[in-house]
Amino acid sequence: MTATPVRTDLYPTRGVGEVTTPRQDPVVWSAPDTPGPIAPADLGAFERDGFLAIEQLIGPAEVARYGAELERLIGDPAVRADERSIIEPSSQEVRSVFEIHRLSEVFAELVRDERVVGRARQILGSDVYVHQTRINVKPGFGASGFYWHSDFETWHAEDGLPNMRTVSVSIALTENHDTNGGLMIMPGSHRTFLGCAGETPRDNYKKSLQMQDAGTPSDEALTSLADRHGIKLFTGKAGSATWFDCNCMHGSGDNITPFPRSNVFIVFNSVENAAVEPFAAPVPRPEFIGARDFTPVR
Repeated sequence: MTATPVRTDLYPTRGVGEVTTPRQDPVVWSAPDTPGPIAPADLGAFERDGFLAIEQLIGPAEVARYGAELERLIGDPAVRADERSIIEPSSQEVRSVFEIHRLSEVFAELVRDERVVGRARQILGSDVYVHQTRINVKPGFGASGFYWHSDFETWHAEDGLPNMRTVSVSIALTENHDTNGGLMIMPGSHRTFLGCAGETPRDNYKKSLQMQDAGTPSDEALTSLADRHGIKLFTGKAGSATWFDCNCMHGSGDNITPFPRSNVFIVFNSVENAAVEPFAAPVPRPEFIGARDFTPVR
């Protein structure tokens, strides 16, 4: 009889209590002199803070094009009825639409754009594939936010990503004011992994995409992180973008203003960090949330 090999879990989570683990992986995986669209000083800032804000990634005409495609998708009854669409519980409006690079050639082009995928390759030091895409919609007057969390905690626990070799970009399609539910990140929090308490229910994604429960840090842990790192709120014009490490503690507030906030969210994972079986969930999440197609973006 051959014994089943025991795999190493560098980042334990979803146990009986919270546990902190120092980061075991690099933040920037490429050499400092690797050519790419990110300047060395900005790459250093990303390594230090866990994020990089870009004042204008795409121009006004592109913002208009992607904004029109967003409106087309959320207004399409077939898309709304698709399981890839997440509906706001209170207003019954579309909150997010996942796997947009497969639903829309317009957004597929954005994923392949060298300004986008080139930065991902430079940060991760390898070819990359798409782990997740979505559009997030926060219309005015009451759209709910996303509570504090580390994306990697979920992607490790429920999707099976072994290492922190994943990066996200949020591209604004509307202006991000300091009042309409913008992205908040704790700078430097990416260097400590916070393993959360509690088991993962089967099909947890059906609830967590509307309101996070499993994988939610305690108030005490969040207070400690905020005391240590502070909180950075991101504002910017439509067309601006924020790149951030998979383990940044981040969230966003409700939007009770009249001003909508919509963005495109793309997650790139290294082809050398392909998903395996989940580390703390009964089964992997559906592929439209956590891809199992590891084909490099070309």
